Amino acid sequence: MDERNLPDGAKKTEGRTGKRLNDFSFALTPVGCVVLIVFSIILIRSLVNRNSYEIVISCVILLLLLVLGIIGIWKSRKLNASGFEPGWKPPFPMTADSGVDETRITGLDVSVPAFFRLHFFISGRFFPEGCGFAAGLQENGKSSRKKNGCLMSVETSVPRGDTEAKIALDFPMSGIFFGDGRCRLNDIFGFYSFPCGYQKLKTVKIRCAPCFGKKIIINTQSGAEDRRNKPASNEERYHMREYTPGDRFRDINWKSSEKIDTLITRISTETQEKTSRIEVHFRNYGLGVSKPGVKRQKLGDSFSLEALWLLDRAKARLSYFLRSIRDQNASFIFDVHTAQGDWEIFDENDLDAFLEELAGLSFFPPRNENAASSGANFTNTGDLYIFSTACDTELPGFLIANSQRPVTLFLVQPGNIEGAQEPEILHARDFALKGCALPAHSRAKMKPLMVQSSKAEMFYAEIKL
Repeated sequence: MDERNLPDGAKKTEGRTGKRLNDFSFALTPVGCVVLIVFSIILIRSLVNRNSYEIVISCVILLLLLVLGIIGIWKSRKLNASGFEPGWKPPFPMTADSGVDETRITGLDVSVPAFFRLHFFISGRFFPEGCGFAAGLQENGKSSRKKNGCLMSVETSVPRGDTEAKIALDFPMSGIFFGDGRCRLNDIFGFYSFPCGYQKLKTVKIRCAPCFGKKIIINTQSGAEDRRNKPASNEERYHMREYTPGDRFRDINWKSSEKIDTLITRISTETQEKTSRIEVHFRNYGLGVSKPGVKRQKLGDSFSLEALWLLDRAKARLSYFLRSIRDQNASFIFDVHTAQGDWEIFDENDLDAFLEELAGLSFFPPRNENAASSGANFTNTGDLYIFSTACDTELPGFLIANSQRPVTLFLVQPGNIEGAQEPEILHARDFALKGCALPAHSRAKMKPLMVQSSKAEMFYAEIKL
């Protein structure tokens, strides 16, 4: 993504900044400043009053400050001169609300003076709305971006002698985190904090926390056919593979299956093999709100926190759907359509790459659509699987346009519906517990979306502030 299209406060940069953290103007911490001022006053007063006891105490404390300051400046400069370059490696994939995986801090194999410890800080901005909302936004011929990021900061202390450390970096929901890691040399009394080494900037995509739903069984007749010519030869007319759900029983080679005690399917190489293509539409459409009661249909508008939570849960249900279907039959091919583009998923690597991109997808302004169109490999007759939220105001029209096809709808609704099943709840305290400031998004409540579908599965999500 172009750096010009990223949110304010975020830079699409990874690796070190190329600038050492060697500015000592803020080396003295607030605690150190207070101690310095208080004991300087005590020393002056004791000299005036000729109080030897106070003179000794204040001189010892001030001398300690002086010695620690000299040692800290010397060591931090030495670390900078040696090319000290600590790094941080978040787990992959990074999943929201995991509470288990920790970020590794590496490159700490340096000696530290007595009474000092290395502290590693990770800070930056977390964008639960992703970066898609900023891409291509033009306003009066100039790029306009929103400062919707949540400030986030965590730190850890590294025991002396350790070459690695771990830090708890967790997020309440899916999105994108633009952070920088930096190391500081702190004394154990909390008087000084000296920056040292290089900054490490990273862009981390946070996938949604998993959810679970009813298991969907799909056979090869429910998808669209993907006909691919197989090369034939006079010597080999068939090839064998292990049976997968959806294979025709007449294609099972019972004689070979009996020998190895496993069902084996016989596939003709002279004919065209039918592979099911599963068509999925992830409708991440929604209207942003700039002021209460004012709707704007422009990319980059802000969204309420509840709307973002609904989108997060829709992503989770889509992820579960794709994973469970692939576990059921690895030969299925997924064609996933989103507001930002289309993906073709053939194997596990394609699926993992799509889920990583899904983490950063945000709302897109609604648009009028006709019946779902298919590519060259589709017959446009298979089942259609739709994932959407209550923010999708054009969903009813899309369902009507595709009424001739078998449609399965997965819809995430707000949890304030009477008689609805237990909603998945996101608490405001979840942000503070993870070192993240509560985002300044609208607190507007979403209204349920009324749709009619022959086969629909409803999910509910709610924000509690």
